[in-house]
Amino acid sequence: MPGGERADARGTPSTTATGRCRPGTVYLVGAGSGDVELLTLKAARLLREADAVVYDRLIGDDVLTLIPPRRERYYVGKARGRHSVPQAEIGALLVRLAREGKSVVRLKGGDPGVFGRMGEELAALGAARVPAEIVPGITAASAAAASLGIPLTDRAHAQQLRLVTAQLCREGGEPDWASLARTDETLVFYMGLSKVEAICAGLRGAGLADDWPIMLVANASLPEQAALTGTLADMPGRLAASPLPSPCLIVVGSVVGMVEHSPAAAVTLGAAMT
Repeated sequence: MPGGERADARGTPSTTATGRCRPGTVYLVGAGSGDVELLTLKAARLLREADAVVYDRLIGDDVLTLIPPRRERYYVGKARGRHSVPQAEIGALLVRLAREGKSVVRLKGGDPGVFGRMGEELAALGAARVPAEIVPGITAASAAAASLGIPLTDRAHAQQLRLVTAQLCREGGEPDWASLARTDETLVFYMGLSKVEAICAGLRGAGLADDWPIMLVANASLPEQAALTGTLADMPGRLAASPLPSPCLIVVGSVVGMVEHSPAAAVTLGAAMT
């Protein structure tokens, strides 16, 4: 079978791959958007096999149940404004566990390479000469668009896609609104629920029309998913009237207008869309 897969008696590829966790190795694994069925087969295998799992706040219980009993678990989740474990300590923990000869899964929500601070952990592992492997996951932008039944790019709407962190946490980190205010691309802002008004104002001030489409999606792909659609002019008011929980993704672009008529949206939205 290609890729080292095995087949069952009917010739169907088995979900159990032939690889094994390597002792002393850290696997930086994406848990996807939260729906356990969107977890990759490789991620699921590593969770079953690893000696220790170091995981974040947004990892759902359905995913955590894949970890066998009596395996080591370390919660290092971060919430907005409250970092339960400093990033340097997370790196040190990964190094210590690997040096003890354990196979370690560092489980992150979404894709570990998309606003997941994976670079800092790779640096810590590299400095300690600890081998690492990256296992990508479905990032929130892909999950949110799929859940709402729209593409992130489309020939008639967007020839570009830009993923943007809305944290603005760096000194002088105000976005270049002029470069973002384009009508031929889709913008996806991560971690931006508290900055919706600033985002709308910045894009309008840079030239996007007041009626330019915007969509907010909370808990994408999960049963409690909720969404708001509107325009740059009215979205702050809509959000104030119908608050959404965190985590929440912000999608800006004309592709948002496709939600209303998407046959895929009708399956997942129900009463969750306003």
